[in-house]
Amino acid sequence: MTIRTRKFFGTIALLLLAVVWSLTGMVVAQMPVLASSGYLQAIFYVVAGLGWVLPAMPIVSWMSRPELKS
Repeated sequence: MTIRTRKFFGTIALLLLAVVWSLTGMVVAQMPVLASSGYLQAIFYVVAGLGWVLPAMPIVSWMSRPELKS
């Protein structure tokens, strides 16, 4: 697979990840346990805001891999 194709599919995967992550975060943020506590909300938003980086790192790593010459 060429690097250009990997970057195309990786970009689509990152966009899907961002959409799914944000929608899931919005659903979880509305839970009564989080909605009633300001401290839990702050912790949740920090974790949710930074948490998408972990699943995105392998995608970006795969996208930037050099093309294999056969």
